[in-house]
Amino acid sequence: MIARVHACICALLAVAFTAMAQPLTIVIIGDSTVADYPADKPSRGWGQFIAGYFGDGVRVANHAISGRSTKSFRGTAWEKARAEKPNVVLIQFGHNDSHAKTEPKATDAATDYRDYLRQYIDETRALGALPVLITPMHRRVWKPDGTLDDILQPYADAMKAVAVEKEVPVIDLHAMSRELYLKLGEQGSLELANAPGDRTHFGEKGAKAMAELVMSKLPGALPKLKPLLKP
Repeated sequence: MIARVHACICALLAVAFTAMAQPLTIVIIGDSTVADYPADKPSRGWGQFIAGYFGDGVRVANHAISGRSTKSFRGTAWEKARAEKPNVVLIQFGHNDSHAKTEPKATDAATDYRDYLRQYIDETRALGALPVLITPMHRRVWKPDGTLDDILQPYADAMKAVAVEKEVPVIDLHAMSRELYLKLGEQGSLELANAPGDRTHFGEKGAKAMAELVMSKLPGALPKLKPLLKP
């Protein structure tokens, strides 16, 4: 299975990168943990910092929107993202999908969350672009015993399952962020927040930390990106 997945990814890369116009366009879709924010706001999303890793041959268009889920990003937001004519689409959702089932944007990790991910993958490929799934990072919610409350694990597991099924590269930001938070400890991890008491969103320090984790794996997931990175 691994060999077949690798062969499929290599074939898609050959087509996409041979035919692409310059510059290569990376589109990012996701929620508030990914989105761009104005300079006068304390919040930052990791999508704001990805462009800094690449040279002039790459254009990054961050279409992530605060409050969106795999369900609620559908429609106009997704249409605008597709209109960028991307070569690569980075996809991270889960935080808003995991809200109470009474909320219209919520999805179930075992059912419609997976279905929406499949739609993004199929529609990205229909554009001739390459999808990359990124599991939702941990919330920084700590239990009294000093361990992390793993609220989003079902969504991370669901995304990884869809990645195998659809033969798509996946970056496990959920696992990497967990490892980082445990290393920092509760007090240290709180320094990543955009505001005191916020256990989900990021200031610049936290968003840059998430961007670094994503970029530690993205060139390996899509090897053709490696020559486009800054020295």
